[in-house]
Amino acid sequence: MADVPSQMQVVAVRQPGKSNTLIIERRPVPQPAPGQLLLQVKAAGINRADLMQRQGHYPAPAGESDILGLEVAGIVVQVGSETEQQWLGCEVFGIVAGGGYAEYALLQTGHAIHKPAHWSWQQAGAAAETFLTAYQLLFSLAELKTGQRVLLHAGASGVGTSALQLATLAGAKVAVTVGRPDKAEACRKLGAELAVNYRHSRFADELSAYWPEGVDIILDPVAGAYLKDNVSVLAEDGIIIIYALMGGRSVDNFDLAPLFKKRGRLLCSTLRNRSNQYKTNLTVNFCKAFGQAMTDGEIAPVLSKSFYWCDAQQAHDEMANNNNIGKLVLIF
Repeated sequence: MADVPSQMQVVAVRQPGKSNTLIIERRPVPQPAPGQLLLQVKAAGINRADLMQRQGHYPAPAGESDILGLEVAGIVVQVGSETEQQWLGCEVFGIVAGGGYAEYALLQTGHAIHKPAHWSWQQAGAAAETFLTAYQLLFSLAELKTGQRVLLHAGASGVGTSALQLATLAGAKVAVTVGRPDKAEACRKLGAELAVNYRHSRFADELSAYWPEGVDIILDPVAGAYLKDNVSVLAEDGIIIIYALMGGRSVDNFDLAPLFKKRGRLLCSTLRNRSNQYKTNLTVNFCKAFGQAMTDGEIAPVLSKSFYWCDAQQAHDEMANNNNIGKLVLIF
């Protein structure tokens, strides 16, 4: 076992849902149980769920760390059992249910992915949550097939840019919605056929003109008022997957009849509160499908900006203002 200190520094939230202030605290270094790895954290991705947790809307699942952070990258310095000794010293990344904003973090062994040698720590810290979420939505849930038409809302976000890469590599046709010209250009460079600036035009009008036959798969982190227009551009037997509620949790006067007529499916999905076994299976399947693409440089997380971990507040402000194209990352 490596020599690990008993205490570590973490980014904590003072009064979630009230003051929401980020503070630096000292906490005990967690001890790995069988099936867990202890990482010396080198980078941690920023996700909108972190902002929601600060606001008291997305607490950690029971039994998980209340420290912010849903994905980490680092070096394995301790393992939970003798059977996992081969992981010691490995450079890995993966999803966690909490605890990423810390100098040390626990990672389930089944959730660990070896860092590609050519990736920086920032890239590794930015990859797990977005690529696994995108893979889950597109392939596990929507069962994406070559040639299908996909609409990605928030196309320049972390999940958006990851889903765009995976869908394009799988032979899909992809459209995105974005809020700035530079975000539209970034998405086109990643393979988007159509990038709609929702500040300048109604996405339903442009999509209906571009793909009159409709969209097979819609990934939507906005919800709210977007739902009606999503249904209007959906193809027969298409699926709408809502994976966040940035635009609100309710819709006034929503008529199910158009969705019913198209035999459309409406699905809501989260990843954080899934079982460890589900996440292990997801990680294994993603690596089988796209691990070589990571190694070969065909896919990689889009990095927007990195912040020293003590400057987590600045990173959160950047995300809250929707300034990022791709991922924001904390470095340790």
